[in-house]
Amino acid sequence: MINEQIRDKEIRLIGENGEQLGIMSPREALQLAQQADLDLVKIAPGAKPPVCKIIDYGKYRYEQARKEKEARKKQKVIEVKEVRLTPNIDTNDLNTKTNAARKFLEKGDKVKVTLRFRGREMAHMSKSKYILDDFAQALSDIAVVDKPSKVEGRSMVMFLSAKPSK
Repeated sequence: MINEQIRDKEIRLIGENGEQLGIMSPREALQLAQQADLDLVKIAPGAKPPVCKIIDYGKYRYEQARKEKEARKKQKVIEVKEVRLTPNIDTNDLNTKTNAARKFLEKGDKVKVTLRFRGREMAHMSKSKYILDDFAQALSDIAVVDKPSKVEGRSMVMFLSAKPSK
């Protein structure tokens, strides 16, 4: 809220240089702001009484937008990459998939390892659990199991994430 939009009975006013000007009516504060050729901006509406400041509103909005942009830039988005396996996977193929997962984990992404079953493979689901265990064991130096293997429909799923660095 700025200038005439402020309708509280009394407000705490902070000057343009950050000095406390005390508690006063919004009308008096608005006059002080207009004398300084600036805006009266409510910066803490939840306080008792609300805190207002005499500042250049356009400059204030620009600073807020810049701070938000910086915060977004520093934010790390963690993606979930998927590695699909089959129950009759060969050793070399498993090593290739393990290396792909290692690259994802080194980048900081999480890895979803999916063991997909087709047709008659569904009858031997419990015997294929060792494939996911071997996969997790191969990556145990850099990864930790977030969610252990769990059957979801026609597949068995396990989540891995990078070990926290010390």
